[in-house]
Amino acid sequence: MLQNSTILITGGTGSFGHTFVPMTLEKYSPKKLIIYSRDEMKQWEMAKKFEGDPRVRFFIGDVRDRERLYRALDSVDYVVHAAATKIVPTAEYNPFECVKTNINGAMNLIDACIDKKVKRVVALSTDKASSPINLYGATKLAADKLFVAGNSYAGGEETRFSVVRYGNVMGSRGSVIPFFLTKKEGGVLPVTDERMTRFMITLEQGVDLVWHAFEDMEGGEIYVKKIPSMNIVDIAKAVAPQAKIEIVGIRPGEKLHEQMIGEEDAIYTYEYDEHYKILPAIHNWSASPLRIKNGIRVSDGFSYTSANNQVWMTQSDLQEWILVNQKKIGQI
Repeated sequence: MLQNSTILITGGTGSFGHTFVPMTLEKYSPKKLIIYSRDEMKQWEMAKKFEGDPRVRFFIGDVRDRERLYRALDSVDYVVHAAATKIVPTAEYNPFECVKTNINGAMNLIDACIDKKVKRVVALSTDKASSPINLYGATKLAADKLFVAGNSYAGGEETRFSVVRYGNVMGSRGSVIPFFLTKKEGGVLPVTDERMTRFMITLEQGVDLVWHAFEDMEGGEIYVKKIPSMNIVDIAKAVAPQAKIEIVGIRPGEKLHEQMIGEEDAIYTYEYDEHYKILPAIHNWSASPLRIKNGIRVSDGFSYTSANNQVWMTQSDLQEWILVNQKKIGQI
């Protein structure tokens, strides 16, 4: 599907974009891959990695800027929406800015993609969008709803929208593993709560889920990757076995355990070998055989949280992953 196509990724200079771009270039050889973002310095740094590849283009712009999106989306076939204000405390203290990017930006992109006749759009979501308690999660839940409803806004146009949702991306900028690595030499690791658990996913797994969504989607689905959980103390011990653990308390807007599918979504959720799929409740789309395919409905009352997960990552698993990926952790 993506072969010889034009793809645009919003927020493409972030952690996800740094993995999505080279993997997609290698596997699908698109005609053009456009990185759309607002930070010129990040674009300049990223451009050096793809120097000499005419397929990779860079476009300065903000998802808040509707007119700029219309210009950027000329002749684009597929869009990955990765742009977001995502740091939880930053969103709590700058709520207006978070809403402008995560909600208004989603609305702008939906309108522009429909009008420019983009074929398919996959938006990146987060575990924090399920039963949110912080502003970041609330804005991402709103964005998820917008992208699902965008399929009915498209009317007779071909444009289709879906969402992928996953948890803590291992080694990404601002995440817990690079943070602990910076504290390792000091011999003390600050841990918010020793009971805390988190989902763990690699960037490569995230890219695979986006690819799958493009191939599988009819429009309106939320794809949830099956991934392992890990206790925060085990993460700390894997990073620095000899370090002292200091309990510092949960930060504003932080959950003890993350959730990707709530009980309320169970009646619309189907299970597959490597993921779950939440089908849209509106317009009776959840009964569509084209969307269900070979999925099996989960039981009533089902929820998918980092605490009730059936698969757990061990300290040795994480240590092995850190050893292999230590050069790029925290750099993208």
